[in-house]
Amino acid sequence: MYNDAALPAFPFDDDKLHEECGVFGVWGMAEAANFVALGLHALQHRGQEAGGIVAYDADKGFTSARRFGYVRDNFTKSSLMKTLPGNLSIGHVRYSTSGSKGETQIRDVQPLFAEFAMGGSAIAHNGNLTNADALRRELIERGSIFQSSSDSECIVHLMARSFQKNIPERLKDALRRVEGAFSIVAMTRTKLIGVRDALGVRPLVLGQLGDGWILASETCALDIIGADFIREIEPGEMVVITDNGLESFFPFHEAKPRPCIFEHVYFSRPDSIFTGQSVYEARRSIGVELAREAPIEADLVCPVPDGGVPAAIGYSQESGIPYAMGISRNQYMGRTFIEPTEQIRNMGVLLKLNVNRALISGKRIILVDDSVVRGTTSRKIKEMMLDAGAKEVHFRIASPPTQWPCFYGVDTPDREKLLASTMTEEQMRHHLGVDSIRFVSLDGLYRAVGQSAGRDNTCPQYCDACFSGEYPVRPTDKIESGFELQSNK
Repeated sequence: MYNDAALPAFPFDDDKLHEECGVFGVWGMAEAANFVALGLHALQHRGQEAGGIVAYDADKGFTSARRFGYVRDNFTKSSLMKTLPGNLSIGHVRYSTSGSKGETQIRDVQPLFAEFAMGGSAIAHNGNLTNADALRRELIERGSIFQSSSDSECIVHLMARSFQKNIPERLKDALRRVEGAFSIVAMTRTKLIGVRDALGVRPLVLGQLGDGWILASETCALDIIGADFIREIEPGEMVVITDNGLESFFPFHEAKPRPCIFEHVYFSRPDSIFTGQSVYEARRSIGVELAREAPIEADLVCPVPDGGVPAAIGYSQESGIPYAMGISRNQYMGRTFIEPTEQIRNMGVLLKLNVNRALISGKRIILVDDSVVRGTTSRKIKEMMLDAGAKEVHFRIASPPTQWPCFYGVDTPDREKLLASTMTEEQMRHHLGVDSIRFVSLDGLYRAVGQSAGRDNTCPQYCDACFSGEYPVRPTDKIESGFELQSNK
């Protein structure tokens, strides 16, 4: 049975799925590291624990800076940025599965840097290698000495053992050995490299500003520096940018793309473009599908900020029920807020969310949220609504039930801690204490993101393993440690 004991003291942050990383790279622009800092700021939602930047200058060579905390608190200081000269730079923001800044060492913060026989190279990785444990054991047995706990370091050691004559070819060699999901930006003294795994699970886009080139996890990071969005890096593609321009390669076995559908639901910023679609419009369309699939009589449609806003707008538009911001979020409440007493810890969600009592009192409320993971936040929000005088509280969730953990670069609880893996919808309704709860169907989600006929079970267009349990890449390490796939149950 589901047990939420021993959860962290601040459940608002714990009760969401977290993308673990964002990457950004710049080639051919003066003071490139400053542009990287801006790009990482736009990607801060993909990782708030730590960030790093590596730059190259012909006179100073490779320079780097890695810091815990927000980009705005570290990489806006001119004294630091002056130590990162050059027209070539890459950066990374991190959210780790360890979940605590105190448990992460600074050596785990990317980009990772290594000196090879043909020169130095830095690499930043968004995703997760599902055979990293096996690779690490093999490499250590052959004499490799690891400096970090990051799975990305396996790529560096595989590159070191390659017999290829240049960095891009060594990177190809290394990536042919790994399993899982990866979007990578890398750099040498003269090259900016971008590569995406064969399934394209994690996003990577290409931009241009004047004569300069940019690689980024999302298009919103291009917007912040005024760059033009050129295109997405294709699944299985490697691009190498030099003085000679951009070259494109496809070094992996061809596979049917399976980009992560949760990018549309929650991970990407709503002002980004993903798989050729507006993320905002996809989320609004999910709300439309929800209204069609799960109508209910009510007085107001209210989003759970911020992830539920576009879907709530779509639900309101389709249902004709008025939309209202019944809950406000304190934008100045950081993840590192000090919680010195049990009383403060128990306030949890109240520190971040506040109900508009005058608006809510006496009303039947539809609350639209992007997902339910553990359910702890949903339960507290329901209590807040009732305390404010709500007559009825109905949850409408803009994703199917999250029943399976992600192994491709998303921080997900163990399966038994996912509410939907242990409870039916009716049991969840009773557990949360709401008048009703409904999730958008998997077919409805696919229709909302542009697959008009819904999900084709024989050939899904996205990775939806967190909903379906169908993993497009075998999670080797997890299976070896006892995880059971759906087909084995």
